[in-house]
Amino acid sequence: MTQRRPQAQTLPTSSARRLRWLAMSALVIAGVWFSSQALAQVPAIYQGADIKLGEQLIEQNKCSQCHATKVGGDGSAIYKPAGRINNASLMRGMVEQCNNMLNLQMFPEEVTAVAAVLNRDHYKFK
Repeated sequence: MTQRRPQAQTLPTSSARRLRWLAMSALVIAGVWFSSQALAQVPAIYQGADIKLGEQLIEQNKCSQCHATKVGGDGSAIYKPAGRINNASLMRGMVEQCNNMLNLQMFPEEVTAVAAVLNRDHYKFK
């Protein structure tokens, strides 16, 4: 006589569905939480800024080339000068100052878009 192995118990269909539902709910909740954390990392002044527009304006107005003529190298030394710019609002103000001095005629939302890109790439204010 051969000995039979006990079969693994399977959950009833309703229990399996309930477990799947709980797992999916947990994933959705985790996704919402993580996305809200990502938004919290962007300063309020830059919430909703058009990043693609900011990138285009930086390229179009040759910001990097101008900065390179002022500080040499690739121009990145202009970012984070000691003690001058220490929050998101001051940094946006510096972009506005460039806009005015160079008569770039950018609208306020365009200045904010450029500042948001600079914050993402260089300053990282929260």
